[in-house]
Amino acid sequence: MKLTKDLLKIDSESIQHRITRFIKDYVDKAHAKGVVLGLSGGVDSATAAALVTIALGGKKVLALHMPEQETFETADFELVKLLEDKFEFNLKQIDLTNVLDALYSAIPDYDRKAKLCRGNLKARARMLIWYYYANHENLIVVGSSDKSETMIGYYTKWGDAAADIAPLMDLYKTQVRQLASHLGIPSVIIKKPSTPALWPNQTAEKEIGLRYEKLDLILYGLEHFMPTREIAKQLNLPVKTIMSIKKRWLQSEHKRKMPLTTKLEYRTINADFRFARTIEIE
Repeated sequence: MKLTKDLLKIDSESIQHRITRFIKDYVDKAHAKGVVLGLSGGVDSATAAALVTIALGGKKVLALHMPEQETFETADFELVKLLEDKFEFNLKQIDLTNVLDALYSAIPDYDRKAKLCRGNLKARARMLIWYYYANHENLIVVGSSDKSETMIGYYTKWGDAAADIAPLMDLYKTQVRQLASHLGIPSVIIKKPSTPALWPNQTAEKEIGLRYEKLDLILYGLEHFMPTREIAKQLNLPVKTIMSIKKRWLQSEHKRKMPLTTKLEYRTINADFRFARTIEIE
């Protein structure tokens, strides 16, 4: 197998149809009134917002833009407004600054210098707000995680990846960009550097150490059981680079699973006690 960008080309029209059908089917079977999602102004959340609006109609979509003082960028809200104008969903802006300050002050041993801990608190605070509206309005929480970041664990556990459904999770970042273009997402959003926005000047590619064009091909190769040395050779990268990505993939598996428990009884939650979603209750 040759690792070229052609491997990552998608039939955007078919993908759009399959995802929107999945969203509508899930919401209908859950007897929910609609969906809620976080909207940052980045390509993943923009694409998710477009898809749920196409699937359900804008009146059934609540998008939450949640800035906070430390990472606030006026340009992000301008991008969010572009999306609101184009897709006509419901939009709320919620300033998380006071919520976060209350969290920081409530923790007796809070360490302001612990950047990662501080950032994860932000991601989990966003999740709390999504689920407040989901509970209050009978909505489904829609995540915007893509396959690239999910595979390497580049997200906050119980934070930005916390959702009821994640329609983009089987699309690599470069594929999400293709779909975004097909959906008419403004190019300024598609080209915007990805960031979790957990601290100032944070960018995903800088932290990962690779551009998504390379990362996605590495992950595609790993997904298809290609030897690490062959991936490195084809992509003209050091073997240690491929190994570091593989290590991130394997070591972050705990993030992609529900909590494990000890096998003690006949059927065990999250092991062999599972039901189909269509099971009937008599």
